[in-house]
Amino acid sequence: MDTLPLTPGELVCLGSSLAFSGLFYYLHRKKAKVVTKIQEAPKLQVNDSLPSILSATGSSCLGYVAIEGVVQPVETALTSPYHEELQGVIERLVLKEHRLIWNSLARSWTDSERVVLEQVHTVPFVLASPSGKASGQVCVESPLHAVELPVETVYERFQQTSHGFKDLLSHYLSGEKPKGFLETEEMLLVGSSLTGIGELALHRDGSLHLQPPADGTGYFLRLGDWEAILADLRSVSSFWKWASLLCGLAAAAVILRALCRAYHRHKVHQEQEAQQQEFENLRRHQSAGLDLSEEPPENACVICLTSLRECVLLPCGHVCCCFRCFQAFPNRTCPICRSPIDRVVPLYQA
Repeated sequence: MDTLPLTPGELVCLGSSLAFSGLFYYLHRKKAKVVTKIQEAPKLQVNDSLPSILSATGSSCLGYVAIEGVVQPVETALTSPYHEELQGVIERLVLKEHRLIWNSLARSWTDSERVVLEQVHTVPFVLASPSGKASGQVCVESPLHAVELPVETVYERFQQTSHGFKDLLSHYLSGEKPKGFLETEEMLLVGSSLTGIGELALHRDGSLHLQPPADGTGYFLRLGDWEAILADLRSVSSFWKWASLLCGLAAAAVILRALCRAYHRHKVHQEQEAQQQEFENLRRHQSAGLDLSEEPPENACVICLTSLRECVLLPCGHVCCCFRCFQAFPNRTCPICRSPIDRVVPLYQA
């Protein structure tokens, strides 16, 4: 495991950082392409000149356009069950249950919600000219296939759940405490200003239709103008770009840390080799005048009793062993005073 330049934890961090960086960059490029395509798309208003614009292009279909108009139903509009004066062409009813869940780690109750019921109703509708001319209309196809439904909240009510003593006791035992139900209604109202971005096709009967692009490019239906859609997409693209950059910096930090550790180990290894060579040279000079048949000298190593003392242990300063015995120490502590050894230098005896 010591031969690996990265620890297992660093390998996991590096792999996940690179994977997330690649994923976030892919999402950034995907959104950036959509932004570029919307910028290059023709910006049209619903009016009588749309058929002539299509005829001038020599095709009955424009691959990607941004068109603005006023929402009008083809036949009967949807009526809100809570506000009879409100009429729309898309209606979404959502019933959510809110409850508190006991978090044993944080020692507190956290809010949680789940969708109990969701219903979406639509009727055929068109984008009409603000002037109200019947000839200036564009039929909107497959509105549920849009990236986001262009609806706004028109009704919201929260019904709180009542609890008895037995209910409260069971809630604390189970760790779940219901709060109530949130009922909301969202609608695309008749007369709203809507921007559609997609494929504009001219049918044989002369009617214009806005539909999802055949190449799979994003199909957008949003309240407001196309510049608001562009600003939202730019914000999302920038978010994924910065997320990719941060993950890339995290991976670079892991690699830099591993390189610094490898350089430090290499430097320490070189110092140890130089130190060992220095002690070997000192040992050869000292052994040249030593007679091994005699009794051990007074300055012999206290461990092996054969070699001369040739190490100065710092910071305590004791001179008590040879370099080979120092290398064999199980713990880097002085054998005399048991203090930690920071470094060792050779002893030159004149």
